[in-house]
Amino acid sequence: MPRHQRILSENGTYHVMIRGNERKNLFLDEEDKQKFIEILNTKKEETGFLIFAYCLMDNHVHLLVRESIEGLATIMKRINVSYVYYFNQKNRRTGHLFQDRFKSEPIDEERYLLSVLRYIHNNPLKAGMVEKPEQYKWSSYGSYLNPHRPEAKMVDTAFILSLMANDQKKAIQEFKKFSIEKDESEFLDIEEGNIWTIEEAKSYLEEYLTKRWRGKSIEELMDHKDSRREIIIELKTNTRLSVRAIANLLGLNRGIVQKMR
Repeated sequence: MPRHQRILSENGTYHVMIRGNERKNLFLDEEDKQKFIEILNTKKEETGFLIFAYCLMDNHVHLLVRESIEGLATIMKRINVSYVYYFNQKNRRTGHLFQDRFKSEPIDEERYLLSVLRYIHNNPLKAGMVEKPEQYKWSSYGSYLNPHRPEAKMVDTAFILSLMANDQKKAIQEFKKFSIEKDESEFLDIEEGNIWTIEEAKSYLEEYLTKRWRGKSIEELMDHKDSRREIIIELKTNTRLSVRAIANLLGLNRGIVQKMR
């Protein structure tokens, strides 16, 4: 089955998720997590991409990054190849470590950028690992509380904090308050895909297009406001697809699907 073309970000900012093959752990101990962070920092210094947030869970990783001279696919390949080489050497193993290619979503809205950053930092809370984001060692949350620490330099905190307030001390306080606010938005998640498989989604869409639109191409229908709206509402109402899955299926920005009523 052909892969879906990635939806590109206008400003090069993406929420990225990578996970272990067959949902196995990517990290077996703290040494592995520390090594991944070192690789992340090294690749950033080599190519100049920005890191706004990261969170390392046992079997997956969330990143919030902005491209520079290299595209996202090249950046992630550099990171993954280096870590796989380390992991396989250490554990005397061969074969794939990561599941297929990474997942990503474009982040073109400032408001959604902040929401994704909050979501990434709250992953350990969602998993019941800690009660507060600052208690988790393997995320970038601590870098925002103490941006002057040497280990915080890898994370580009200045831009995010500038969105909170002009004064850094006040910005950090606003960041802490923002981080505990509830958010009902949908985000790129490791459990995504358990709702419907891509095969089920494509089959439903093809059958619907044949019956309702006499087999017109999805590209043609997406070019027209009325047909686009009707198709989105059909999928939101009569399928078990998430907003994100619908956006990917139709080749649309997540925000368009989210707002459609």
